[in-house]
Amino acid sequence: MLLKGKNVSRETIKNKKDVIKVVIKESFKDPVLSIIEREKIECKRMKDNDFNKMYGNEAQGIVVYAKDYEYYDLDELLTSVNNNSLCVILDNLEDPQNLGNIIRTFDALGGSFIIIPKNHSISVNETVAKVSAGSYNYVKIAQVTNLNNAIKKLKDNGYWVMGTDMKGDTNYDEVRVDMPICLIIGSEGFGMSKLVKDNCDFLLKIPMVGKINCLNASISLAICMSDIQSRRRKL
Repeated sequence: MLLKGKNVSRETIKNKKDVIKVVIKESFKDPVLSIIEREKIECKRMKDNDFNKMYGNEAQGIVVYAKDYEYYDLDELLTSVNNNSLCVILDNLEDPQNLGNIIRTFDALGGSFIIIPKNHSISVNETVAKVSAGSYNYVKIAQVTNLNNAIKKLKDNGYWVMGTDMKGDTNYDEVRVDMPICLIIGSEGFGMSKLVKDNCDFLLKIPMVGKINCLNASISLAICMSDIQSRRRKL
């Protein structure tokens, strides 16, 4: 992956195992340079004009060539489950901006791991990594061939599966939180697929009073996760 910008570059360099090389412009100054030097990461300096012509102003003076994101194995992620476990399934999400924001939110709110399908879904790419502000380095993501099989595995390991749906029968802040929870967020245009929805233990709704009763995937996740984690801290 070619990562452009200070935030995503800085966090990826801190994670150093995925860095192939770094390119900076001559005038670039940042504390991350000390990490590059200390870890002996390959670093190339370019004249400012040449750098800007090649990478554009959005690079903010630094780019990182990094390995592609390495997905986790779901079975390994299920070896340690407790009542504070909180994972998220993204059902056919296709917008990289949404996925990047979800990863950033998920990291901030302390989730366990994310599951995405291999097909008909955005994967972790350069755009996702940048929008996540580098937090993709700290979030465990599993990629599976069949979401419904993954849901079965989660249930077999004690998870309660809760899908978000505008027509859900339970308010998001009324479910118990003292148990392993899997939140399912549907695609931007169509929500959850029918079979995935049928496999949910609860369908959660977020009551709204505005004129446009629609929230994007990352905002829906932030609301639900924040409520769960807040109530768990009070137990």
